[in-house]
Amino acid sequence: MFCQIKYTPEPKPWAYSEEIRQQAIQMYVDGMNLRRIARHLNLHHRTVSLWVQAHAARLPDPPVPAQVKEAEMDELFTFIGEKKKKSSSSRS
Repeated sequence: MFCQIKYTPEPKPWAYSEEIRQQAIQMYVDGMNLRRIARHLNLHHRTVSLWVQAHAARLPDPPVPAQVKEAEMDELFTFIGEKKKKSSSSRS
């Protein structure tokens, strides 16, 4: 059984513009969630999610300094840094 999906090398006239895609990605990078972006741009949240995933796949791997023992990554694989293990409060 075939999936019935057809590929065309030329974008369809109803495809979203690159400007809309970049705006959605920028909004996501700025901290807006997928559903809010979708509502704001009148899109489906899954469409925004696919654009973000495709954009993240094209990003280079982040450089990690040799002295870092533990790193935390988010869904865009962005380097956050070494976390402190001890509390900085004055209470003991």
